[in-house]
Amino acid sequence: MPPAAAAARDPEEDAAPAHRLHGLRAVVFDTDGVITDSARVHAAAWKEAFDDCLREWRERGGGRPGEEPRDRFRPFDVQEDYRRYVDGRSRLDGAAAFLASRGLDLPPGEPDDPPGNGTVRAVAARKERLFTAALRQGGVEAWPGTLRLLRVLHREGVPMAVISASRHARELLSGAGVPQVFDAVVDGHEAARLQLPGKPDPAVFLEAVRRLGVPPGQAAVVEDALAGVEAGRRGGFGLVVGVDRTAGPTSARDLRDHGADVVVTDLAELLPPGPRAGRHDEEG
Repeated sequence: MPPAAAAARDPEEDAAPAHRLHGLRAVVFDTDGVITDSARVHAAAWKEAFDDCLREWRERGGGRPGEEPRDRFRPFDVQEDYRRYVDGRSRLDGAAAFLASRGLDLPPGEPDDPPGNGTVRAVAARKERLFTAALRQGGVEAWPGTLRLLRVLHREGVPMAVISASRHARELLSGAGVPQVFDAVVDGHEAARLQLPGKPDPAVFLEAVRRLGVPPGQAAVVEDALAGVEAGRRGGFGLVVGVDRTAGPTSARDLRDHGADVVVTDLAELLPPGPRAGRHDEEG
């Protein structure tokens, strides 16, 4: 769904977002929901995996004593539950967080657990299988406003990195036609290899700016996830940009409450003013 108009927000809170990147030496972008529209594919895969798990455990009578079944087993909400529990987190962390929110204390399981509902790893494996199948079937696209900003920053020689909790980041970027403008990529494979903790820990962002050779206080983080903007705040970054793709009544406020300095609905709002950006966009 196209981003809603930014005019609906309080102008005092997001004054002149186009000027906020000025003076910063580097920018670190998240992938899902910021560069590509893959967040919707992740959310749909999680919903199918979680809802099947909830149905099975409802039939078994699982959950914590004293909780109402309606609350315990209500279906996964692709907007609120996704952004609160799984967006920006690793599959295992996201699965564990959501299941715990429904009172399901599943054992963590083993790395080779097949897709299923008996362990956290099994639920995460099912989501992974569903997500991979959806990618093969339909693919994802890049957000046009993000592509415009990437081209301008690349032209200006601003170092850029991309991070992702997903191990599919390179595949997603390539499939969406995102130009190869990044100086560093820290995806799920790299995070696992380096044993970096997941968001809201800032480790993945700090690794990205380390590779760019820029101190975090002189770099910006661009994120759409609550865990991601919190990680940017914890990491001491010079600017944390929250991307609100839902334009819901509470989502922009939640992004600010978790650490975003500025919230935009489209990254084109961060483009510098003036005709130069417009000419470049036409050329790109």
